[in-house]
Amino acid sequence: MEVKIKTALISVSDKSGVVEFAKKLGEMGVKIISTGGTAKRLRDEGISVVGIESVTGFPEMMDGRVKTLHPKIHGALLGMRDKREHKAAMEEHGIEPIDLVCVNLYPFEQTIARGDCSLAEAIENIDIGGPSMLRSAAKNHKFVTVVTQADQYDRVVEEMEKNNGAVSGELRSDLARIAFGLTASYDAAIAKYLNGKAGIEYPEKVSIAIKKEKLLRYGENPHQTGALYKLPASGETSVSSGTLLEGGIEISFNNLMDTNAAFELVKEFSEPAAVVVKHLNPCGCAVDDDICVAYRKAYEGDVVSAFGSIIALNRKVNVELAQTIMESYSRFGKAMGAGGFFAEVIIAPEFDKDAVEIIRTLKAWGGRVRLIETGPIDRTSIDGSEFDVRCIVGGMLLQKRNLVGWEPDALTYPTKAKPTKQQLEDLRIAWLVGKHTKSNTIVLVKNKKVWGVGAGQMNRVESGLIAFKRAGEESKGCAMASDAFFPFPDNVDNAAKAGIVAIAQPGGSKKDDIVIEAADKHGIAMVFTGKRHFKH
Repeated sequence: MEVKIKTALISVSDKSGVVEFAKKLGEMGVKIISTGGTAKRLRDEGISVVGIESVTGFPEMMDGRVKTLHPKIHGALLGMRDKREHKAAMEEHGIEPIDLVCVNLYPFEQTIARGDCSLAEAIENIDIGGPSMLRSAAKNHKFVTVVTQADQYDRVVEEMEKNNGAVSGELRSDLARIAFGLTASYDAAIAKYLNGKAGIEYPEKVSIAIKKEKLLRYGENPHQTGALYKLPASGETSVSSGTLLEGGIEISFNNLMDTNAAFELVKEFSEPAAVVVKHLNPCGCAVDDDICVAYRKAYEGDVVSAFGSIIALNRKVNVELAQTIMESYSRFGKAMGAGGFFAEVIIAPEFDKDAVEIIRTLKAWGGRVRLIETGPIDRTSIDGSEFDVRCIVGGMLLQKRNLVGWEPDALTYPTKAKPTKQQLEDLRIAWLVGKHTKSNTIVLVKNKKVWGVGAGQMNRVESGLIAFKRAGEESKGCAMASDAFFPFPDNVDNAAKAGIVAIAQPGGSKKDDIVIEAADKHGIAMVFTGKRHFKH
């Protein structure tokens, strides 16, 4: 059913495009009712506007808190035009129907994102009249068109121009569902803020407001659908906040999962670092004063697994680094018997224009790779209140994010042998890499370079054997990290056979004494971190 727009109420906080929209409505003979700043803006542009107080018979009051909360507004929105009783009530009380509501809400999320925002200021930016009008209009979308954002203006105008001022039922229904999503998201942001202010970690009810960014080609597998959603208020440097540069093929669900894993690891390091990830696990990681050297070391860690991987860097990609990445196979892969190299994604804080050109043209695969630019990595912007959400069938598990890193002051040294300064540095890297690797996890590092990773095994002994095999002869002199404690000395005995010189593990096993005794027997320096890094 088409409904002709005769009267519209416009009250917007974000005034982008509203003047042009109102002008087109006015040209089609639509009566425009407006409030406060919106009315002034439209009048200043020569648009005829009826003030809200002329409709309600009441002035705006209480610093603007009360202006649209009135029966003549909500009756005009909620009245069913095909019900005799509704029409009679509207006529009796002088309520004229409103056919279109154009409202966007007070900028609550933008306000609280400011570091100097007070609780009082946040409260004043909670919109009441706006959501009320949107919900009324959306509920009665059989007769009312509800417009909530500037990118909807053209859709409405186009329909009106085609249909002699009328809007179709299909469009009204679509706009109504979007309006309810907006008010739900708005309320979720307010609840999250107030829960945070009250120190409530796990409130009675949780609504997570996320906004659809794009549909993906498919989900984890081609028979699954998928989409990318973003938390609109997050100010953290992340994959979600990054910009996908032009070129490359469409990014996929798995690409985004792997890229997030790679970038969250590389964010752990303040010094130049490079990470190579495959199937959510690091297969290469290295730290160096020179980012090009760090990348080479990371790639060399496992050139076979690096094929089709994600590369994450915490420094700008300049011409030299771009050339180093694109020549990875010719420099290192052939010598190690690898079958070639290409990357699915390269993510970094910044890309020089010339570096992008090199990546796109130097190798045939360069035209396919997705490049994500994140801007400077600012660890002070990490959102510790954001939930780590895991889905189970019929429910969700929520936990706080694991933001614990390497804590030097929390370390204890239970063995006779103590780690050297260099070994401590390698243990730090191994521990951080282990934090971002699927459990059970063993990571081997030497000279700030990962040499072996054992990930996701059902027992820790097997994870260790995989890591030792991956490192081969290079395991001699390596530092080793385990994401959880050793319940038995078998991992230490195997580490000694492989030539491991230092181990970092949480400690806390009932058999710590036996494990420490084994380390002392083999002359291995052991460090207890006091924290566990399970990652399922």
